[in-house]
Amino acid sequence: MDRTLLTRFLLILAVLAVAAFQAYPPSDSINLGLDLQGGMHLVLRVHTEDALKSETDNAVINMERLLEELEMEGESRRTSDNTFQIIGLVSDDATEFKRTVENDQRQPGWNVVREADSALSFAMTANEEANVRQSAVDQAQQTIRNRIDEFGVAEPVIHDEGLGSERVVVQLPGIDDPERVKELIKSTAVLELYLVAEGTGEAPTEQAAIDQLPAGLGTEYQVVREPKFDADGNSIGEGYWVLETRRVISGRDLRDARDTLGEFNDPQVAFFLNRDGARKFGEVTEANIGRGLSIVLDGQVRSVATIQDKITDNGVIHGNFTQQEVQDLVTVLKSGALPAEMTYLEERTVGPTLGRDSIEQGKKAGLFGLTLVVLAMFVVYKLTGINAIVALGLNIVFVFGALAAFGATLTLPGIAGIILTVGMAVDANVLIFERIREELRSGRTVKSAIAAGFAKALSSVLDANITTLIAAIFLFMFGTGPIRGFAVTLSVGIIASVFTAVFISRFIFDLLYARKQRVDKISI
Repeated sequence: MDRTLLTRFLLILAVLAVAAFQAYPPSDSINLGLDLQGGMHLVLRVHTEDALKSETDNAVINMERLLEELEMEGESRRTSDNTFQIIGLVSDDATEFKRTVENDQRQPGWNVVREADSALSFAMTANEEANVRQSAVDQAQQTIRNRIDEFGVAEPVIHDEGLGSERVVVQLPGIDDPERVKELIKSTAVLELYLVAEGTGEAPTEQAAIDQLPAGLGTEYQVVREPKFDADGNSIGEGYWVLETRRVISGRDLRDARDTLGEFNDPQVAFFLNRDGARKFGEVTEANIGRGLSIVLDGQVRSVATIQDKITDNGVIHGNFTQQEVQDLVTVLKSGALPAEMTYLEERTVGPTLGRDSIEQGKKAGLFGLTLVVLAMFVVYKLTGINAIVALGLNIVFVFGALAAFGATLTLPGIAGIILTVGMAVDANVLIFERIREELRSGRTVKSAIAAGFAKALSSVLDANITTLIAAIFLFMFGTGPIRGFAVTLSVGIIASVFTAVFISRFIFDLLYARKQRVDKISI
């Protein structure tokens, strides 16, 4: 064997060894998708209006700081999900404040309009609203992924349904505790701290809470329920609190969360704030000593305490939690609070039996297709067809090795892509073999015909496979779920097919005829 053949042989052997090492054993190295091993398919809707409210509250806080900087008297209030007002300004102050906001770009993404009574109305622009909504969906996906990773689900599929959609699709293969996972995903864990309205306290009913306010419940106040539990966690009633609608801090300000024990060894959650959150918390608590401060989790009051002194960067959530509830809550808080509430729109559970049936059917289809291809190559190209069959076998090893190496998930459409690859793998050989036949008919010698066949068919082989690869890339970029699984196996199969047909098939021919000075015929 000359040096060139030896180098090519060692290269093929190295690639084959790496692929086989990655793919063995297939049951452990290949990740199976939801449709093959069973699991859950969920579709959730992100209520992006919650993110708009949060963004508006942050804008209100920024404008209040600007009022303090300019030493102006005024009050701010949120009037809807994406609008707020500053009232109580004198005429000259209103003009100067509006000019400062617009010139210094203190609040980009908002339109400012001066009303007849010197009030300033802020409205979020359409582009900013679209960005906030999309950001909420993106953040929800990342948060869900973080929670699922903490739970230990292998290869989850999480994506939205396209630009501008509020729907998030979650596929979780191999789930054995679906109810807990559903609760973990959906739990918004929206941690919010609100000041209790001055002059109010806990009330037995919602109406009684509203009646505590002299002028009724205005837009700057809200009534929030507090569930009551006994020591065993049984419900024993409820209370209602009147809270300001503007948050003191929210889940965005969290830095960390840990499970801890209370005074009586009851499970609690300690939370820690980031620098900006600690600063805001410190400012509010310092200015409101003696007032009530409520911890609201997922829209329910968990505890209310009187502010005794300035508080900066930490707090505790308690409320008759079990140890598992505390652990799940810590997981949710550490992975990041969801930017908005979510609701389930669709839920499907795929049993492992159905998945095993899919695998068996896929195996049968693959073996049947492979058998037909092998017979066709024998019948049409006689002994030369063995060349293509060997290349085809190596191609399948390379495909599974690549899937294992990249951690790709094999789905039922992915199996279809592999079966399609089996057919396409010999397509390049067919082009090359037919070209060799033509060269033999024109009177070339066997070695010359083989060399010319590979050289002249190369452009056709590359053209056919590159165009298909481009289509597969677009399927992966713009497709979702099963479509992407099909695109992955198809792309890997195309690249492996070109390598085996052009490089390995040529090597086999050269290896067979390298030591023969003259070759009179070839079985093709």
